[in-house]
Amino acid sequence: MVALARKTLFYEWRKFLPAALAVAFSGLLLLMQAALMFGIFDSASVYVNTSTADLWAGYPGTQTIELGRPIPRDTEMSLRMDPDVVRVEPFHWIDGDWRGPADRGSVSVFISGIDASADGLMFAQAIPAEMRRKLFEPDSVIVDQADLPKLGLAIGGSAILNGHRVKIVAACSGLRALGGVNIVTSLATARRLNSDSTDRDKVAYYVVKLRPGANPDQVRDRIEKAWPGRRFTVWTKAEFAHTAATYWMFETGAGLGFVFFTFVVFIVGTVITSQTLVAAVASHVREYAMLNALGAGRGALRRVVLEQALWVGGIGVIVGAIVSALLMLLARSQSVPTAFDATAASACVVLVLTIALVSGVMAVRALSHLEPANLLR
Repeated sequence: MVALARKTLFYEWRKFLPAALAVAFSGLLLLMQAALMFGIFDSASVYVNTSTADLWAGYPGTQTIELGRPIPRDTEMSLRMDPDVVRVEPFHWIDGDWRGPADRGSVSVFISGIDASADGLMFAQAIPAEMRRKLFEPDSVIVDQADLPKLGLAIGGSAILNGHRVKIVAACSGLRALGGVNIVTSLATARRLNSDSTDRDKVAYYVVKLRPGANPDQVRDRIEKAWPGRRFTVWTKAEFAHTAATYWMFETGAGLGFVFFTFVVFIVGTVITSQTLVAAVASHVREYAMLNALGAGRGALRRVVLEQALWVGGIGVIVGAIVSALLMLLARSQSVPTAFDATAASACVVLVLTIALVSGVMAVRALSHLEPANLLR
């Protein structure tokens, strides 16, 4: 009976094609939705993921970079006193008001003041060493290539940022932040751009590089134990990236919107796929009645239908994956944030096969009134 399911699909593929396309479309929506969701929320932790720091120190209770507040200046010395710490850098994060061409108006931006040396930790995986050196030029900034049209300028253009004239000296990929344009500059320039004169010399974060082989979790615990009355908190790189992504995913309500849309896709995909499978099964009622008259039990016939549904689901997964891969390549070429991993892919495959299986169960109802006597009509 198992061979019958495959042979029916092979010879009657036109009847099952709509069901396979419905599953493929559902899988495509789920895969692309997951890729966009992870890509968008990963951009919330772009500061963490593109740095080579092992630890982050910031204001207690900070959940994402944008919520950071200045921390005491002696935080740097507290971090350097640990024997496994080999490098500590300040990271200056402030809000900015960008005024470029007159026809563009004002743009809210995020200013990231970093150590511009070639071996700096911040954005080390996004900004090449030779490009970082350009930040030593006073009032120079680097932006993401995809944000140039939004700023209305090209490389070499100048604008007013927080009342100071700055110049775009370079552009690269991988700097786009969630919620605004990320402007990268040197620490010295960032201090001049800070409109709050009382906290001009304070920074929101310190990033830490550990010696090779050091355990970030153990170093974090040791620092927190050594400074019980501290006014700062230490996170590992993975912890802070996860905290930032989780904040944007659940605290802002955006993640719940993606979950609701996933539920809608599941329901719509199940309904459409089940109707096409019911039509395909109904078109073979006489054949199934013949098999029943020849001794095939109803249970065996139901297994045939369920096997067909799983085959349809498998074909839909393959087609949906191919189209999704092409769309992701297109999205990345246009600087659309996308991200994917094996866990998300496995979850999408399980959901798609579940859609196919549920649709198969609904299609089995077409066999509930199967009567061999119908062959005499």
